[in-house]
Amino acid sequence: MENDSTAVSLKLFIVLSRAYKAINEHVNKVIQANGLNPTEFAVLELLYHKGDQPLQQIGGKILLASGSITYVVDKLEQKRLLQRIACPSDRRVTYASITDEGKALIQEIFPEHAEQINKLMSSLTDSEKLTAIDLLKKLGIPAGKF
Repeated sequence: MENDSTAVSLKLFIVLSRAYKAINEHVNKVIQANGLNPTEFAVLELLYHKGDQPLQQIGGKILLASGSITYVVDKLEQKRLLQRIACPSDRRVTYASITDEGKALIQEIFPEHAEQINKLMSSLTDSEKLTAIDLLKKLGIPAGKF
């Protein structure tokens, strides 16, 4: 039989999972309505906000397995939203770089994406949002060590 602490932990896990799923489904509708899947959007958003990135590092930054990055980058390259650029000083490194078309797309859809997230979070005050951020970091950081 579960102790009270375990039961509460299980309940928290279920509530977190359901909240994430509900929020993610809404956010993904905006992304998909613009012809991208969530992973493609994440790569473009990363490149738009952080600049050119080595292909080998993109997966870790957007929480995607490195084997999937090549597939996603290929699709974005076919759509002319990014390009690969060889590193001039290290032939082992290739950068992903957002194209002008990719920038235009992100500039068009990111404001709607951000507003959608803001609406989804509007049931919390700014103070509650900051508290939630702190609490979720407190959960996530040690979990990453297991």
